[in-house]
Amino acid sequence: MDMPTPNAAILARKSLIATRLRGVLPADAVIIDPAETRAYECDALSAYACAPMVAVLPRTTEEVAAVLRICHEEGVPVVPRGSGTSLAGGALPTADCVILGVARMNAVLETDYDNRFIRVQSGRTNLSVTGAVEADGWFYAPDPSSQLACAIAGNVAMNSGGAHCLKYGVTTNNLLGVTLVQMDGTIVTVGGPWAETAGIDLLGVICGSEGQLGVVTEATLRILPKPEGARPVLVGFDSNEVAGTCVSDIIKAGLLPVAIEFMDRPCIRATEAFAKAGYPDCEALLIIEVEGSDAEIAEQLARIRDIANRHNPVEFREAADEDQAKRIWLGRKSAFGAMGQINDYMCLDGTIPVSSLPYVLRRIGEMSTQFGLDVGNVFHAGDGNLHPLILFNANKPGDLALCEAFGAEILKLCVEVGGCLTGEHGVGIEKRDLMKVQFSGVDLEAQLRVKDVFDPKWLLNPAKVFPLDVTESRRAG
Repeated sequence: MDMPTPNAAILARKSLIATRLRGVLPADAVIIDPAETRAYECDALSAYACAPMVAVLPRTTEEVAAVLRICHEEGVPVVPRGSGTSLAGGALPTADCVILGVARMNAVLETDYDNRFIRVQSGRTNLSVTGAVEADGWFYAPDPSSQLACAIAGNVAMNSGGAHCLKYGVTTNNLLGVTLVQMDGTIVTVGGPWAETAGIDLLGVICGSEGQLGVVTEATLRILPKPEGARPVLVGFDSNEVAGTCVSDIIKAGLLPVAIEFMDRPCIRATEAFAKAGYPDCEALLIIEVEGSDAEIAEQLARIRDIANRHNPVEFREAADEDQAKRIWLGRKSAFGAMGQINDYMCLDGTIPVSSLPYVLRRIGEMSTQFGLDVGNVFHAGDGNLHPLILFNANKPGDLALCEAFGAEILKLCVEVGGCLTGEHGVGIEKRDLMKVQFSGVDLEAQLRVKDVFDPKWLLNPAKVFPLDVTESRRAG
């Protein structure tokens, strides 16, 4: 994976730049020791690493603005970083950059149950947002598998979703406003805890922009009352394609479960060994959760059972109690970690129409044979957000390149059937060279012009999202 050549002039000014940063931040917030900056050399796409020149850990919006102002004056690239859980290399540094981490910005700033919102600093973890309101009967809906660790900053950057996004939507559907610091240090507020306003949807532009337009330091999030009740069921099938057809039929029937999650046999085995969730022994498993009153739950499950029975499930089992329900979801949330215990893998993030699930799952199986690499599938089936885990040997020469080539073919397939390159992980460095597969030159130019407006010097999160040839020509121009 190519990265830009470090700017030697910037590296020669490292001491000066660090001194200027120490002038606006506490001493412990500026990290220059190479032994310590290595902690920021990669994110969860650990196949690629590059230690930054400097890392900074501000605590306030004003400190972020001061850092960006200095970097703007010095011409120093800045890579915003939440918790470093990006699976697409979205927080990968360059050798001449400043990593701006928001992990210390984790306060709850305001909670308003009457107007159903919470305002937090962007370094707060996803799960702890719900933790701040659940005692009063509320929750924050987006729930990525990494929600214990991932930061709201990264959720906004990548428009993260999670298992329950089928009913409640992804981050953009639950984001009301942000405080954004632009590259020149200007602080702006976009949106807020009121109804949608007329004019350009700047909040929609910022959410999912992968740190290309500014640094989000605060977020106003929609919170919801907890449902009256919820119950997951496990539905096992003897093939991936049949399970995919069942998902398509549930959606076509007009049902809207809270979640429909898919796991195939490799993931089932690894997860069961890791989490002891009580999953059935089958080729493909659906975890389907519905919510509401007891009567509503019973009615929904009866309709789902009827649809599932048309596809001869090998098992249909409702969670017996709340403890079993928690173990079912613990297993699903642990799937990536469980697979990581048994093999190196690369996790993809293509999205397809739900009706294409059977075909795409079959084609992935055929490609697996073609490339000679196994695949584990675990994903948000209800909205067609695939997460194929391509297994490879990181210590075997050529295996990573083969894995990436396989992944590119899967993502091209997603676009071919009417889907897109990413659902919630973002483009980062992983998919930047595939942007031309999904977007025409005119489409890309429109995106580049938005970047020009927000970041004319192209200093924010370099070498991400856009193909490198496009990026380099833009910066040179």
